[in-house]
Amino acid sequence: MAPQQSERKPATTGSVKTGMTMTEKILARASEKPQLSPEFGENAKVWDREKVVVIPDHYIFTSDERANRNVDILRDFCMEQNIKYFYDIKDLGNFKANPNYKGVCHVALAQEGHCRPGECFIAVMFFICLQVLLGTDSHTCTAGAFGQFATGIGNTDAGFVLGTGKLLLKIIGEISVAGATYKSMEFVGTTVESLNMEERMTLCNMVVEAGGKNGVVPADSTTFKYLEDKTSLSYEPVYSDAHASFLSEYRFDISKLEPLVAKPHSPDNRALARECKDVKIDRVYIGSCTGGKTEDFLTAAKVFLASGKKVKVPTFLVPATQKVWLDLYTLPVPGSGGKTCSQIFEEAGCDTPASPSCGACLGGPKDTYARMNEPKVCVSTTNRNFPGRMGHKEGQIYLASPYTAAASALTGYVTDPREFLQ
Repeated sequence: MAPQQSERKPATTGSVKTGMTMTEKILARASEKPQLSPEFGENAKVWDREKVVVIPDHYIFTSDERANRNVDILRDFCMEQNIKYFYDIKDLGNFKANPNYKGVCHVALAQEGHCRPGECFIAVMFFICLQVLLGTDSHTCTAGAFGQFATGIGNTDAGFVLGTGKLLLKIIGEISVAGATYKSMEFVGTTVESLNMEERMTLCNMVVEAGGKNGVVPADSTTFKYLEDKTSLSYEPVYSDAHASFLSEYRFDISKLEPLVAKPHSPDNRALARECKDVKIDRVYIGSCTGGKTEDFLTAAKVFLASGKKVKVPTFLVPATQKVWLDLYTLPVPGSGGKTCSQIFEEAGCDTPASPSCGACLGGPKDTYARMNEPKVCVSTTNRNFPGRMGHKEGQIYLASPYTAAASALTGYVTDPREFLQ
C-alpha cells in the first residue's frame, strides 16, 4: 500500500521559504545548502573579480568577423563583471597602440606576475587564480615551471569556476595517482635546476603533449629571483615530501642527448635531426607559447650569427608577448658585439618580427600571419603537428627547438644545429 500523500507546502521555518521539488531537495542536501539558487543567468557574477585574468591571444590579427566578435564578447563580459585583469586589444592595425595588450597568455601570465609558487591556476584565454591555476587552454600547464598546479579545463568547467570558485572534487579526481587517467609530471635534478625560468616553462608547456595533466618544477632561487619585480603578493612554495609516492621515475643522462625533431603528424613521432637531413622544407616558423619567448629568439639569433649566412626559406618570427617583441629590438645578443636579435634576423634575411600573438600555431582564419594555406613542409618551434594544425590539412610540420629551426632555415633542409655551433 502506497504511503499517504501529503500536501506539499513551502517551509515555514529556517531559511528555506520557497517550495522545492524532490530533485531540488536532493541537490540542495548534496550541496549542503538550505535551498537551490541559480548560479548563472542574467544577474550572475564571477566569484572574485580580482582572481580572474583575461588575455585575448588566439585569432587576434585577422579581419575575420567571427574571430573579432570573440574578443568583443570578452570585452563586454569583463566590463560587465568589472574584471581587474583584462589585457584588452582594440587597435588591430598596430599592436603597440594597445598598452594593455600582452600577447600569448602562457608567457604573459608569468611576465605579469600571475604565476606564483605553491598556488594553483586555471586558465581563456582567461585564467582563474585560485590557489590553483586553471585555464581553457591545454597549455596552461606551462605555469607549473613556477612550482604551482596549473592545468587546462573545458569551457563549461571554466564557467562553473567563474561562478563558484569550486572545482576541488574534479581536481582531486583528475590528479590522483591512484585512479586518475591523467598524471602529474614533476621535474627534478641538476639539469632542471640549471634551467632558467623560460626553459622551465617550455618543459612544463609540453607536458600536455605527453598526455599529462600538469607539469611542475620545484620553486628555487631561480624562481624567486624571476618574481622579484613581477609580484608583490606573498606566496608559500610547497615541495614533495621525501617519502612521497610516485607511479614511476625516469632518469636521463643529458650528455647523451642529441637534437631531436617530431616528424608529422604527432609530437611523439620523434627522430634525430641528423636522421632527417634529406627532408626538404619550404619554411620555418619560430614562435608560440612553446618557442616564442625571449630566450628562444636569442637562441635562434646565436645560430644565425655563428653561420654568417642568409636563410634559404621564408622564416617567420612571432614573439609571444609585447615584452618579447621589445626585447628583440633592445637586448644585445651575447657575443654579437652589441647587435640585437632584430638586427641579426634582418641580416639573415628573416621576415620582420610580427605582432605578438599565437599566430599560425593553431592555423586560424586564412589571413592569419604565416598560416599554411598550401600543403607546405614547415619546421616549427610550436607544440603540435597534427594534420591541419597550422592551416592546410596536407601540410607537414616538423617540431623542433629554436636551434634546429634556425639551422634548418639556413640550409632549406631539416638540419642538426651542431653543424653551425661546433
